[in-house]
Amino acid sequence: MSRVCSVTGAKVRRGRKIHRSGLAKKKGGIGRHVTKAVKRDVYPNLKKKRIWVPELSRYVSVKLTARALKTISKKGAYATLKEAGVI
Repeated sequence: MSRVCSVTGAKVRRGRKIHRSGLAKKKGGIGRHVTKAVKRDVYPNLKKKRIWVPELSRYVSVKLTARALKTISKKGAYATLKEAGVI
């Protein structure tokens, strides 16, 4: 199953982490050296939720980010899900 938010469309991003080796000078070494950039994935903070929509009088199961949950709390479930095209 894909890791995509139903409301915001947030998905996995690709990134890099600087890989360093060696001991720092202040710890008695000869200094840190950048050896390469290691690829990594940055995952969105996704949650599976069943949200009650009073206008439809039923639950809707969606995969949401934490930010989308805050949006639903603020604007309401029906308006947010309708705008996103989920219902």
